[in-house]
Amino acid sequence: MIKNCLAVETSCDDTSVAIVNHDGVVVSLVSANQDLAHAPYGGVVPEIACRNHSVALLPLIEEARLRSGLSWDQIESIAVANRPGLIGSLIVGLVTAKSLAQARQLPLIGVNHLEGHILAPFLKDESYAPRWGYDQPFIALAVSGGHTSLYHVKGFGRYEILGQTLDDAAGEAFDKFGKMLGLGFPGGVKVDQLGRGGNKKAYDFPRGMMKEETYMMSFSGLKAAGGRILAGLTEEEKRRHESDLCASYQEAIVEVLIHKLHRAVKKLGVRRVVITGGVSANSRLREASEEWALKNKIELQIPPVRFCTDNAAMVGFTGILHLNRGERHDMTLGPSPSSWDGDFTELAGSR
Repeated sequence: MIKNCLAVETSCDDTSVAIVNHDGVVVSLVSANQDLAHAPYGGVVPEIACRNHSVALLPLIEEARLRSGLSWDQIESIAVANRPGLIGSLIVGLVTAKSLAQARQLPLIGVNHLEGHILAPFLKDESYAPRWGYDQPFIALAVSGGHTSLYHVKGFGRYEILGQTLDDAAGEAFDKFGKMLGLGFPGGVKVDQLGRGGNKKAYDFPRGMMKEETYMMSFSGLKAAGGRILAGLTEEEKRRHESDLCASYQEAIVEVLIHKLHRAVKKLGVRRVVITGGVSANSRLREASEEWALKNKIELQIPPVRFCTDNAAMVGFTGILHLNRGERHDMTLGPSPSSWDGDFTELAGSR
């Protein structure tokens, strides 16, 4: 059995390295974000992202190793996020991980970034431990800037896509509204912060696909409605009402997400749920989902914020589970902007 894994995550703009053991314990985790580099452009610039990964990655690898207290001879395997993501960013992490694996003669595994998010709630450290394990069936809502998907997880490696967004991801909708409101980058975090002091009923934003009997979601209409409302306000009015605007817009997204979760739980009869991905750090989503779970007797797990955003710990844990099933990749492993066939299956008739 492989007992520990050094993992690399560079799928978008966060550079992250971790060492994780086979039980999901995070031995060390270090990350560097690029918010300041991308802020002048209002979003992630792929060329800037991959260049910054090139600068940050090797020092982070050494820092993660030093914090772990392990020597290189004690590191037993390498995992790397190789899909889905920005190709330039993935290449930086992939080439580095393959070089380490080849130089140290270590087994290598490429990990689907989204599978990492699904398993992130089952990581452990000195201040967090999950209440139940990944080996039991559950519903997973993975919500980030690039993805919003609902899964029926039947066991490790068995993920059925129930539904997903038809257009914009929830995180993108948050960020775009923040940008339209002039809050800067990343906008979603600032919408959350401002929304905490606002009236969530002050503005009537649309709830996309709430009445359709599917698990599919849509946030493009909400984003367009946000633009129209803001276009009808003066700059002074925007500043005066920004907390109410943020709270109302945020509530529209949260209601849709919980509505789809509730539908899945009710229809499939699964009482365990995880919410994961960058948007699971949103304070209103965490609050509302806890209230929903308590009311409906649902066993809910949301990882701590450090495991919500893109991080190498989730890649390492996912990787070591695959490695201990005997799976390996060789030096032909390449990056992919999308998931591979077979990573997930789609529920027939889910649309």
